[in-house]
Amino acid sequence: MSLQVENLEKNMAKLTVEVPAEQFDEAIKAAYNKNKGRFSIPGFRKGKAPLAMIEKMYGVEVFYEEAANIVLDDTYGDAADESKLEIVSRPEIDLVQIEKGKPFIYTATVAVKPEVTLGEYKGIEVGKAAAEVTDEDVENELKKIQNQNARILTVEDRPVADGDETIIDFEGFVDGRTFDGGKAEDYSLVIGSHSFIDTFEEQLIGKNIGEECEVNVTFPSEYHAKELAGKPAVFKVTVKEIKEKELPELNDEFAEEVSDFDTLDEYKGDIRAKLLETRQKQAATENENRVVEKVVEGASMDIPEAMVDMQVQNMINDYARRMQGQGMSFDQYMKYTGMTVEQLKAQTRPQAEKTIRTRLVLEAVVKAENIEVSDEKLEEEIRNMANSYKMEPDQVRSYMGERGIEQMKEDMAVQEAVDFLVAEAKLV
Repeated sequence: MSLQVENLEKNMAKLTVEVPAEQFDEAIKAAYNKNKGRFSIPGFRKGKAPLAMIEKMYGVEVFYEEAANIVLDDTYGDAADESKLEIVSRPEIDLVQIEKGKPFIYTATVAVKPEVTLGEYKGIEVGKAAAEVTDEDVENELKKIQNQNARILTVEDRPVADGDETIIDFEGFVDGRTFDGGKAEDYSLVIGSHSFIDTFEEQLIGKNIGEECEVNVTFPSEYHAKELAGKPAVFKVTVKEIKEKELPELNDEFAEEVSDFDTLDEYKGDIRAKLLETRQKQAATENENRVVEKVVEGASMDIPEAMVDMQVQNMINDYARRMQGQGMSFDQYMKYTGMTVEQLKAQTRPQAEKTIRTRLVLEAVVKAENIEVSDEKLEEEIRNMANSYKMEPDQVRSYMGERGIEQMKEDMAVQEAVDFLVAEAKLV
């Protein structure tokens, strides 16, 4: 195999790879052996026809496509390594020469990791995120806990009121016709939760158990089901049950029941301390983000479009896997949102660009400051991971492999760069 590298504009490069004719011919034989059972040739049992006979009947190019894929799989990785380029995109392959008995030649156009020019990154000034807890914050948290410990009572002697939990049957109609998802029985709905469209919940206030009523609403203009967006609808609703919350009294007895404290004041103090700890962590994260964002704003680089394309696709793939884990396929999600793949890509692109810029800048800081992760820190991280997954450190190393360990080390260096920038920054 021979390789030529041509640097293009905007951090792109073209690899021209020439593979010996013998290797391409061997790939044709491999393709033939894999697929010969699909061919029926008169005078031969199925799968027994020689290569020359199949080529004569179906054309000499019959196995070219699969043979080309075999050669590409076998050679592109080596060519990429030999190029010494930091390739950051999938290759765009063009076949230059594909002919039996001749060298197989192709080009691979790739994006190359761009150079970053850092601006000011030490001692930059940013507004400091506050970490405060007010008396109102404590009271609001206490009310949440009070609600979580409320008793649910069945109500039979009054109509629906704001805040009630109701059990209803409903069926919706648009233009006099039912629609998908517009009907349910024994549906639990909290009045005032605003989980239903428009004024649906408010129109149930004052209705009695067993009472049937009509609820008139209008779907939002940006509703996910486009066939319903902006349209008026009528729901026939029957109230079947009414339930209300009975809140416990906020006193020392309540504190004893829901906490390890004897008095409400002590419990409030604990709530305040935990809220403050949470706010301090949030503020630290916000300070990191503000510092990094300002450093990124001051840096310059020319990010190739192909690099962004790959990041967009990776983000969509990650999102699809998360959706799958929640029991929804990617196709179902796209149908539910009414978006096309191209629209989703366009929506994802700004975040993809921001992610790339941030990573490149932090890697540039790592290089500029000669940040290195010690073997001791790496081993500590591996042990922590092993403890989290209840594995032995050697099992983690084996599972991650050499490249995975190297990626972990790079990620740790990037985090150390973030810590360095925050330590150097002026938070005012």
